[in-house]
Amino acid sequence: MLDIEVIEDPAAAEASLDPIRTRILQELAEPGSATQLAAKVGLPRQKVNYHLKALERHGLVELVEERRKGNVTERVLRATAASYLISPVALQSVAPDPHRFADRFSAFWLLALAGRMVQEMGKLIAGAAAARQKLATFAIDGEITFRTAADRAAFAEDLGVAVARLVDQYHHGGAGGRKHRLVVALHPALKPEVQDSTKTKPAKERDND
Repeated sequence: MLDIEVIEDPAAAEASLDPIRTRILQELAEPGSATQLAAKVGLPRQKVNYHLKALERHGLVELVEERRKGNVTERVLRATAASYLISPVALQSVAPDPHRFADRFSAFWLLALAGRMVQEMGKLIAGAAAARQKLATFAIDGEITFRTAADRAAFAEDLGVAVARLVDQYHHGGAGGRKHRLVVALHPALKPEVQDSTKTKPAKERDND
């Protein structure tokens, strides 16, 4: 089982987005049969079997074993991955093109680059898994609080200069070597959601406010 599988086939993406099938994929992080799943998701076994066949047809679940119980053969299945991402390839005709938004200050370019990264990493992970090789990657994730917009702009400028210097230092322009993709991103962090207190109060209490 992969940690993350990137879905490229549009039909497989559609199948995975069905709420019932999403729940089944979640439950099948551990192997299970249609009978076991039926009890967990609250559906008849026949309906669970219908969804399992669709997921199996699109390569999202796989057979682990078959158990013989009297005259019945019970199929035990497992999700092919613990988590799934849908690649922009699944929406090929309307997928964002990084070349269209080539502006380092454009939020749309950042999204296009992120989409391309999902697409390329999905193919690389699948290829490495098929070859039973480890994929060499590196990532940094962190948060920084800027006092002012000017500080943020200065940081971005200094970061760009530092990255350009490292690229000049280590880039090999001649024959041989393995080309690598480098993406550096900076964007505001999402604000934590604040629950509306009026939604949690009983109706009588709200009326008396």
